[in-house]
Amino acid sequence: MKIVKMSLAAAVLVGASAFAIDNVKVSGNAQLFYSTQDAKVGYVGLTGNSASLFDKDSSAADAGLNLNISADLAKNSLVTVSAGAGYTVLSTLGLENNLVGNVWGGAHTATAPTGASYGSALGGAKVDNANWMNEAWIALSLNQGSKSTLKLGRMELDTPLAFTEKWSIEKNTFEAGVLINQDIPDTTLVAAYVGNGNGTETFGQDARSNVNTLGLAVGAVVNQNGNFTTYGKDGAYAYGIINNSWKPLTAQAWYYDVSKVAQAFWLQGDLDTTTLGLAGVTAGIQYANVDATDAASGSGVSKTTAGKLGYSVKDMFAASVAYSAVSDQGIVGAANTATSTGASKLYTEAWWNYGQVTAIGASAWNVTLTSPVAGLFDAGFYLTSVDQKRDGQDMTEVAVTAGKKFGPLDATLAYVSSSFNHKSTGNLVDSNMVQAYLTLNF
Repeated sequence: MKIVKMSLAAAVLVGASAFAIDNVKVSGNAQLFYSTQDAKVGYVGLTGNSASLFDKDSSAADAGLNLNISADLAKNSLVTVSAGAGYTVLSTLGLENNLVGNVWGGAHTATAPTGASYGSALGGAKVDNANWMNEAWIALSLNQGSKSTLKLGRMELDTPLAFTEKWSIEKNTFEAGVLINQDIPDTTLVAAYVGNGNGTETFGQDARSNVNTLGLAVGAVVNQNGNFTTYGKDGAYAYGIINNSWKPLTAQAWYYDVSKVAQAFWLQGDLDTTTLGLAGVTAGIQYANVDATDAASGSGVSKTTAGKLGYSVKDMFAASVAYSAVSDQGIVGAANTATSTGASKLYTEAWWNYGQVTAIGASAWNVTLTSPVAGLFDAGFYLTSVDQKRDGQDMTEVAVTAGKKFGPLDATLAYVSSSFNHKSTGNLVDSNMVQAYLTLNF
């Protein structure tokens, strides 16, 4: 499901309470994703201006297997040493050229037969399976004197402007060093250096696969075969502080220095009035400032502000409305710097059409409503409206979802209606999309 969630520094915190090689945890999932739509948008193989739902050339599918293991290697009164590893296998299961003409993941590569083109979508092209180690880290946690953890290696990260995306069937990860300190009560300090990443980011070396560049992957997040390359030009530094001294409020501030590419900072405050006796009222505010340089676009500073107001009743519903605005200046908005998907942590982020709310000069509204339905399934309604002043393009997206848990199996159906109004040309592009997500957790 294409929803980005914020867990602050949880992705890099490591807990430990065992003796020797113990506390071994094995987890993972098997996934099968399917998507189909009735417009040409996103599929280079289609002919004409439109296609039909469930046509092979306008549909995509993929299967993924993720396996993770972590353990405490050693522990004494002073320190705990932990380690973890993760592996991903991505396969079409031979669905391409049969039931679908496209794939989800960008880690695949496609090879056309000698003398042939990709033709109608993949046509007769062969899509290779992909597999890679997405995590391989070691962590050192102090057990006395200081609440500090140092984590080194290949890992997930979750910060406002550099994070692991999990909405697709593949996820990007980083090769980094992260120091977490919690000596100050109700405060988490984070310092990180990111040297490499395997996301499809455009500032660094371009290692994207031809499946991605040809537009044959609907959810391309990872480089070809999961390959890691230098993050940006020469790596990046990130520093953050998260405070919850006043329990209803979580405040955070982040600073980034992407060497030779950009300097940025992000401020955010989230209020939950449950502890004040005003059950269900939530509010939030975000501000981002990105000073970036690009060889083709020059340099510039973008400023983004966003706000959210919500209300929920436990086991009944949760509703929120959000607004965001990006300045008319700048070359890069407040999207994830680790991939080219355009995904962001903004409250107004769309359910499917990433990259719209963070465009320079864009203003956006988002309305979200989720609710359990008679104990049968969990329903979601998401409306995003974007006005892009500089690019002259408006977008309206409506997404409706229905999810159900069957023990370890998570199943979700989604319908997405998208409308793009290109004001400069008067061209209106509408599309309907149907998706199915199956995830077996273990």
